Amino acid sequence: MFEQLGLIGCGLMGGSFALAMKKAGLVKRVVGYSKSPSTTEKARQMGVIDVEAPSALLAVSGADIVLIAVPVAATEATFKAIKHLVTPQMLVMDVGSTKRDVIDSGRRALREQIGSFVPAHPIAGREVSGVEHADADLYNGKQVILTPIERTLTAQLQKAVDLWTGLGCRVVKMSPESHDAAFAAVSHLPHLISFALMNAISGQKQGQDFLSLAGPGFRDCTRIAASDPKIWRDILISNREELLAQSKIFQRNLHALEVMISSGNGEALEGLIEQASVTRAQWSMSKNNK
Repeated sequence: MFEQLGLIGCGLMGGSFALAMKKAGLVKRVVGYSKSPSTTEKARQMGVIDVEAPSALLAVSGADIVLIAVPVAATEATFKAIKHLVTPQMLVMDVGSTKRDVIDSGRRALREQIGSFVPAHPIAGREVSGVEHADADLYNGKQVILTPIERTLTAQLQKAVDLWTGLGCRVVKMSPESHDAAFAAVSHLPHLISFALMNAISGQKQGQDFLSLAGPGFRDCTRIAASDPKIWRDILISNREELLAQSKIFQRNLHALEVMISSGNGEALEGLIEQASVTRAQWSMSKNNK
């Protein structure tokens, strides 16, 4: 049981975390801050937070657990804003989709208090954003990746494991480098492709006519194109090295299919499609990520 959660960022992820902690009986009080005062007010009206804080620093004051749920590009500024109140007894976590840049920000801003920070990435979320979509069950049954570093305090890491487990999550630990490489492939690249596909079609003269004829297959391929632009701008740029490496691999595979189509080599084309079909049929998303 935590006495007070200092929530910085009262959107979908942060709001859902606060509701989940309340539902699980893991926190007594939630003090929240968002850059937009209207968001903070709405969060209080919804019962997501109990008290509105006028600044990130005041949201942290008196807290024994802090969640930073802001776009990854805003993480360092947030760390700097709260650093004077971070203590070795406090558990500080984020929910960012990239980890190396967030950890580098923490090292620069928190310095000697970096041990209190446990980098976290819950594999949850939706293509919609905003506190109005906050859901106490968003994290339940999901996987959470923790990427501790050499200076992460053992006690804080265990608190983080126990907390996420208490919210019904399966906790996995991995290095920041392995995390960013993996999610460039299975999260960031699919978003990049989905954005490009939507723009490629809508940008054509007959784009709207084409879209009016689209069915479930197109819907499934482009669902994530509706994701928050600012959040994904930051994610794609922050993990650009790993993402661009994956993009090149994808382009090589796309080119291989194009060559088979251009040459009319049906047998080879079928072989590549079958390879993808079999792999997809054999792959099953972890039950913790559904």
